[in-house]
Amino acid sequence: MTANSIKLLVTPKIADASQSIRHVFIRDLVLPCSIGIHSYEKSAEQRVRINLDLAVDESGQPIADNIKNVICYEQLADGVADIIGRGHVNLVETLAEDIAAMCLNDRRVLSARVRVEKLDILEHAQSVGVEIERINSEV
Repeated sequence: MTANSIKLLVTPKIADASQSIRHVFIRDLVLPCSIGIHSYEKSAEQRVRINLDLAVDESGQPIADNIKNVICYEQLADGVADIIGRGHVNLVETLAEDIAAMCLNDRRVLSARVRVEKLDILEHAQSVGVEIERINSEV
């Protein structure tokens, strides 16, 4: 096995007191998005639902009731909106990868699980989409 394949096998738990890992999440963030490969998807925005689950290293410094000492979910949500605001994306997989990369820019984030769902595509399905998990290679 290579070092990379071993790293994939030891994904940090989302929350683990014994390892000082905090779970930071955003649930059901629904935003309009220009996404899809079909011409009708390129001409109008559609709703996407984003869910984030982050494993965050909390062993650095105490929280001390200071926003600078934690991952700010408002900044995460704004980051997602900024990524969506860049313009049309063909694939939910691409959007999920971009969001995961944004989350992992903070070295305290050990891993990011991102779910992107298109809500208005299939008539008889509540949603379609993808879920990915990525590990911070800087840690």
